[in-house]
Amino acid sequence: MPDGQCVALLGPNGAGKTTLLRAVTGLLPIHDGAVTKGSVRWQGQEIAGWSSERIVGSGIAQVMEGRRVFADLSVEDNLLSGAYGRKRRAEVRQDLEALYERFPVLRERRRQQAGYLSGGEQQMVAIGRARISRPRLLLLDEPSLGLAPKIVADVARLVREIVAEGVSVLLVEQNAALALELAGQGYILENGRVVHEGSSERLRADKDVQEFYLGLGEEAGSYRDVKLYRRRRRWLS
Repeated sequence: MPDGQCVALLGPNGAGKTTLLRAVTGLLPIHDGAVTKGSVRWQGQEIAGWSSERIVGSGIAQVMEGRRVFADLSVEDNLLSGAYGRKRRAEVRQDLEALYERFPVLRERRRQQAGYLSGGEQQMVAIGRARISRPRLLLLDEPSLGLAPKIVADVARLVREIVAEGVSVLLVEQNAALALELAGQGYILENGRVVHEGSSERLRADKDVQEFYLGLGEEAGSYRDVKLYRRRRRWLS
């Protein structure tokens, strides 16, 4: 991915989107066997088999679906956990202060247990925790999930700011309209393989994408219609 670009990864539940992100960040290790097809490459290196710590140190961070904050730790401890492995503590404190400038509500709640925050505030913590590791590639898994529309708009604005800073973003998002609004390029994943890809403009104009992901097509009226409806996707032919 080029620096400072947002790429959207779309697909139905169970398509393999989260599995792909976990494979990139080493959270889905190879327990027995070997990769026989495809590869996971970052900055010209094959990273399959690297530890998660090494992958994060190379410049990749992930914000997981459902925020996954450490509920019993304070907001500040959650944020600082993202700096694990960074040696220059003075720079870490500077980055922490920058996060508080961006998210004033987190400064107000920095001593509060993160589990008591609202969903939107927890998402701020999760994104801030990833940002403090200074990633060059940020993986976002369903950042709008369960959030109120106003908070979704805040998250979208934050993603744009992150991309504007030169950080690449791989965005998994069930809200396809939001994902294609934020991304310049999109891929559609089904049953573990990429079945369609293109620029956001091209995907938004595609009738199949409109029908199956943007909710702009006609609805099927019976189970038989549903089966035929699913077959009409050109990328499955």
